[in-house]
Amino acid sequence: MLLAVHHIAIICSDYKMSKQFYTNKLGFVVLAENWRPERQSWKCDLRHGPIQIELFSFPDPPSRPSRPEACGLRHIAFAVASVEATAELLHSQGVEVEPIRTDPYTGRLFTFIADPDGLPIELYQVGV
Repeated sequence: MLLAVHHIAIICSDYKMSKQFYTNKLGFVVLAENWRPERQSWKCDLRHGPIQIELFSFPDPPSRPSRPEACGLRHIAFAVASVEATAELLHSQGVEVEPIRTDPYTGRLFTFIADPDGLPIELYQVGV
């Protein structure tokens, strides 16, 4: 029935800052960028390999409840070949990276970063 995740939709509070984070820090490329005057909103389609994000801006969006963790979607997770290398690269670009941990069930390494609005992003090692 379901084939794959098609896209992730993210609403940001500062469009320029979030667009810069996803493109310059995480390496997404802009597929399309549209100003929607009737909604006073940007919609930016971003892609990194098979991953697609729809980045939206809206006037005065409510804050996202994060801590304590709220019901609903908790975070997004990106597969990486090396958590250490990815964390080191992001840290060198000024991105705050949580300590690297080991998943007690799979033995895989993982860590978290956050986008400019505090959306938790997990980096999960799938490589050797």
